[in-house]
Parts: sequence; C-alpha cells; structure tokens
Amino acid sequence: MFLRLVADSFRRRPRRQLLTGAALALGMAVATAALSVSLDVDDKLGREFRNLGANLVITPQADSLPLEIGGVDYRSANAGAHLPESDLPKLKTIFWHNNVVGFSPMLDVPVQAWSPAFQRFSNPDAVEATTLTGTWFDQPVALPDGSTFETGIEKTNPWWHVDGAWFADSAAECVVGKNFAKRNSVKLGDTVNVSAGDHGHWNALRITGVLDSGGPEDDGIVAPLAIAQALSGKAGQYRRAYVSALTKPEDDFARRDPRSMNSDELERWSCSPYVSSIAYSIRQAIPGSDVRVIRRVAEGEGRVLTRVRMLLWLVTLAALLTAALAVGASSAASVMERRTEIGLMKALGAGSGAVGFLLAAEQLLLAVVAGSVGYGLGMFLARVVGERIFGAAPQPSLLVVVLILTLAAAVTIMGSAIPLHRASRYEPAPILRGE
Repeated sequence: MFLRLVADSFRRRPRRQLLTGAALALGMAVATAALSVSLDVDDKLGREFRNLGANLVITPQADSLPLEIGGVDYRSANAGAHLPESDLPKLKTIFWHNNVVGFSPMLDVPVQAWSPAFQRFSNPDAVEATTLTGTWFDQPVALPDGSTFETGIEKTNPWWHVDGAWFADSAAECVVGKNFAKRNSVKLGDTVNVSAGDHGHWNALRITGVLDSGGPEDDGIVAPLAIAQALSGKAGQYRRAYVSALTKPEDDFARRDPRSMNSDELERWSCSPYVSSIAYSIRQAIPGSDVRVIRRVAEGEGRVLTRVRMLLWLVTLAALLTAALAVGASSAASVMERRTEIGLMKALGAGSGAVGFLLAAEQLLLAVVAGSVGYGLGMFLARVVGERIFGAAPQPSLLVVVLILTLAAAVTIMGSAIPLHRASRYEPAPILRGE
C-alpha cells in the first residue's frame, strides 16, 4: 500500500516531479563536476606549476652564509665547496622519488672567450671575460634500481628559450646568451673559444643556439657540465643543483621545525608531500648538502592552489543552495496542492509521523533518481572542464558517487523540511470542510 501511494504521487504529478528532479539533477551535476575536479586539482595544477621551474635548490652545507638578493646568488662563482655529481641519482631514491620530476646540476666558471666573429675589437686577438655555466640539457641518469631517468635544464628551467637548438651533453657545443651574441656579433654555427686560468688551453665550442633566460645567463655562455668541470678542475662536481618536485600547499603544520615534533608528528609530516618535507628527505639522502626552498615559487603555487580549491567549494555550495531552494519551493507547492489528500489520510487514521514519512519517502526517491542523473551529467561536465583546462579528464570515483547521492538526499530533506513539517501538523476537519 505504501509503495502504491508513492507511485501514485509520481503518476498524478509528473510535471512538478520532473521540474523538481531537473533542478536537483542540475545542482548535483555542478556539484559532481566541481568535486571531481577538486579531488584531482592538486596533481593537475602541480604538474602545470612545474612550468614555473624548480622549487628546490641544493648547495653544499659547508658553504659560507649565502648572499642572496631577490633570489639571485651574488657570491663569487668559484667560492665555497662543491658536491659530487655521483650523489644526484639519490634524488630518485627518497620516499617522494616519484614527486621529483627533474633536476639539473650547475657549475659556474669565470672564463676568457674569443672568436673570429668578434668583429667589434680593433685587435683580433682581444678576448672577453665572461661566465660559462655548465649544466645538463638531456642527461640520462642511471638509478640504483637499474632504470634510467632523463633530466636536465628543460625540466627545471622551462622558461629558458633557445633560438636554434640546445647543445648535446657529450659534444663540444654551447649556447650563448642573447646579450653576449648581440655584443660580439656571433651567430649559430660560429665557434667560440673559451679558456680558464692562465689561458694555456683553449676549448673550441660550436654555437648551437642563442639563449633568452631573463637572467645573468643572457650575458654568458651555457655549455655541457663536463666542459665546465674540465675548465675549473672540478671533475665530477657541481656548485648547485635545481630540483623540480610535485608538492602540496604548505599549512601551519608543514612550516613547523621537524626537530620540535614527536615521532608521530614527524611521521605524518614526512609522509605528506610538503616542499619542506621533500627538502628534508633530500638533505638526508645527499650527505653534506643544504636544501633550500625557493619560496617565491612554492608560496605562489600554494596561494593559487588554495584559491582554486576555495573557488570550487564555493561553486559546489552555490549549486547545493540553489538546488535546496528549488526543492523547497516545489515541495511547498506540492503540499498545498495535496492538502485534501493529507486531510483525508489523517481522517482515516494516519498519524502525523506516517504522513510525514510518506512525503519524505517520495522526496528521497526523487533525490536518488535525480542524484544519479546529476552524477552522470556532472562527470560529462568534469571531463569537458578537465580536458579543456588541464588536458586530462578526472577519473570516476566511488567516493564522489556516494557523496553526491548523500548530498542529494540531504539537500532534498533540508529543502522540504519546513513544508513537510507543516503537512504533518494539518488538522483533517478544517481541510475536509474546505476551510
């Protein structure tokens, strides 16, 4: 009998039930899309943020105090200690090794440069003092597990633009900064000779490209790390290394000093991909290293992620509120239309609880159907948004299904709570007399 009453309600008022269901389904669709994207936004935006470049820098712990202004290190290029290049594969052995998407060592060497293309000099034997920066472009790194990891400057400094081509890591090639190229009238295919120290030996490097880095490298030369090591006499060593790692925004807990944490807090902190916890893991893996967070990058990422997540939650809240108002308005109108029916049920012996339960059951059935339809529409919307913005659609999640159906039921009950309460308090006699 109960099921017949519920089914009869849908059969006699299809238009109103359809409009209510449509409003609820649209609200759940927006909520589904926002929640699906929100659950996936950290990884997607984290990978997009890696286009901003490295967020960690490794330097020797034995160095003197850094002299850094605006993120630029003003210490002498050959000052301080160096770290062994052979320790770099350990970056892919830390707990968060999958989050390390790239790293590149660097070594700056003061050099004298000369080329037949230096037409501006009246003396053809004149040389120019500049800085040669050695690094990797596309270097295969053998890892302890036997696999190979391809990394280099493009992974950590993706904004560096080269007109032409990058050098090969194993060749006597280089790229020159745009200011250096303009000042000395050199171009692609020319040869530049570099020497360090007493100029006793010149290394001839073929120019493969012109670099636009937006930094001091525009005034110098960038070449394979092995050439810089040979010129400086620092075989197998580097001065600093930049690391690009996927992280999550830091909160107050992430900024705590790990030395002040107890064992449980330290484990929780270490098992979260905060940029500070990844830096701590790298410091433990590479002896004698000091790992600093590039705060301008890390904090900028954190602010954007927090704001995007907040925006998605606000969109979800607005969709749920709109659906609740639509359900409330429809439920109030439905209760007014069914006053006579409710009065008759009460006159035949139905209590307020039974009447309220019947009306609530109708609303919950509508919520399940509309929530299921809304989830399907929402996943389609999430796929469109994900592919257009992030280049990859979020995957369906059982958690989102359960959450959407629960929200649909909660929104329906909240929206129809006041009309259902009023219906349960109706007195049959005045209704049946037409009052």
